[in-house]
Amino acid sequence: MDYTAGPSNNMGYLMAIEKLMGVTDDIPLRARYLRTAVAELSRLASHHIWIGTHALDIGAMSAFLYSLREREKILHLFEQACGARMTTSFMRVGGTGPHDIGDQWLDNVADFLDGYTLHEIDELVTENEIFMERTRDVGVVTKEQCFSFGLTGPLLRGSGVAWDLRKTQPYAAYDLVDFEVPVFSEGDVYARYLVRLNEMYQSCRIIQQCVDAIRDLPLDSASNIDRPEIVPPDISRVPVDMEAMINHFKLVMHGVQPEPGEAYFGIENPKGELGYYFVSDGSGMPYRCHVRSPSFVNLSIIEEISVGTLIADVVAIIGSVDIVLGEVDR
Repeated sequence: MDYTAGPSNNMGYLMAIEKLMGVTDDIPLRARYLRTAVAELSRLASHHIWIGTHALDIGAMSAFLYSLREREKILHLFEQACGARMTTSFMRVGGTGPHDIGDQWLDNVADFLDGYTLHEIDELVTENEIFMERTRDVGVVTKEQCFSFGLTGPLLRGSGVAWDLRKTQPYAAYDLVDFEVPVFSEGDVYARYLVRLNEMYQSCRIIQQCVDAIRDLPLDSASNIDRPEIVPPDISRVPVDMEAMINHFKLVMHGVQPEPGEAYFGIENPKGELGYYFVSDGSGMPYRCHVRSPSFVNLSIIEEISVGTLIADVVAIIGSVDIVLGEVDR
């Protein structure tokens, strides 16, 4: 899957299961804000990889170094939250799992935002004459092509279509925070760059609002739903509480067991709509599972918009689509 945005993969997966189990509206407010903040940090990390490598492909070395520096700070926050930098498992079905994030982590996120240097990358790249020459009027995608190929994410919004699942079909805490959806109508490589850059500024707004909202919640606010058949008990209770031990054993051995049915849930991944479709037969394993990965779908437009261009421009076009082969592989 998309290893540049691990928390986004987790969020889509678990929210599809929660929809299948009918508990989407029961997720505690604290968990919703935490999920949203982590998902937006993931968006920043993913876009930093994209801006850095895309600029490097076109010949801008400095932006690559600045981007990796900021991404390292974000990965360090992930490590503090769950012990992993890329293969995160912070989010769980029913909330955020047994290990809640404390005030120190929120302080660290706030410090990161205070010292965030996205404006430096903006100044280096956005009005760089060589970068603009290599990206303007190159790889133009029309609205009609977006609809025909099923494109989503920055490709769609870079062609003038204001479609973002965080706004059009809000999930987690996106309906509780204020942010804008960047849209540019030119449809070229430069427009897709501007979409992603401005999304990063909006992500900072969202994260700050989530941090402030969590701090305003009562100190004893829950981060998981009170459903022992879904959420494992606190590990400290397992050796001393027979009921907790039984619940823990059943969840570890058999997993979460939704009622028979089917559900699809899509989220706004940094690259577009990432959707999970599950069919349950009542067991702890899905009877059917399908992933709608944005890279696989968006990749299909490259040939269409590359015909007749210079070979050197194909590098910029491929980079502007922003694919991860882990999502493309079938």
